[in-house]
Amino acid sequence: MKSFFGSQRFLAIYSGVLTVLFGITVLEGFAPAKQTRFDEITVQRINIVEPDGTLRMVIADKARFPGIILKGQEHPHPNRSTAGMLFFNDEATENGGLTFGGMKEKNGATSSYGHLSFDEYEQDQVFTIDAGQQGERHRSALTVVDNANYPIGELIAVTDRIRGLPQEEQQKEIAKFVANHGRPHQRLYLGKSDDRSVALRLKDTEGRDRIVIQVAADGSPVIRFLDEKGAIVSELPARAKP
Repeated sequence: MKSFFGSQRFLAIYSGVLTVLFGITVLEGFAPAKQTRFDEITVQRINIVEPDGTLRMVIADKARFPGIILKGQEHPHPNRSTAGMLFFNDEATENGGLTFGGMKEKNGATSSYGHLSFDEYEQDQVFTIDAGQQGERHRSALTVVDNANYPIGELIAVTDRIRGLPQEEQQKEIAKFVANHGRPHQRLYLGKSDDRSVALRLKDTEGRDRIVIQVAADGSPVIRFLDEKGAIVSELPARAKP
């Protein structure tokens, strides 16, 4: 007797089952993405990525906060130790962030800070909002910065290369790089200083104050115009002559 598994009927059933399974697979491919709702989650780090895996945002605690990520490759950060949120451009390169923190030391000293920054393409921050406290000193400011004209990856390559050198030699290598490539310069500052004065400082391309509008802690206002050496060219109200 001919086996059922070799019969035309079996082949027809087998073919039909495969067709159904294939159809289900194709339809699932076009089905909308699954959504999951949570009332509360507890995590140390969340990575937001594009469908192709490109990193676009990281939310993390201090322990899991990333270093410098440039085109998807992570490099150690020289001094970042904080919690917060980082944003990345279409090439998985950091282009801004929000960080915050604060604590009371065992000796009773208190500190608090918050920082929001926006970066240039393959460069460092060009616009920042900061607030900070160190004991009795309080500062808050908005700043605008001119960066040097080089890809920050060149500086990262140097820091990666010299990481094993003594601290003094590392500083010399960084100073040499900055001397050849230029350094960032603050162009605008608007904020409150430790002495409780508030000021708007407009600076030249070398970062030197040229116009300062200031109100001191005692409420006295002043507008100063300065030359490139920091000398006062004119002042309102004018200083009393000796």
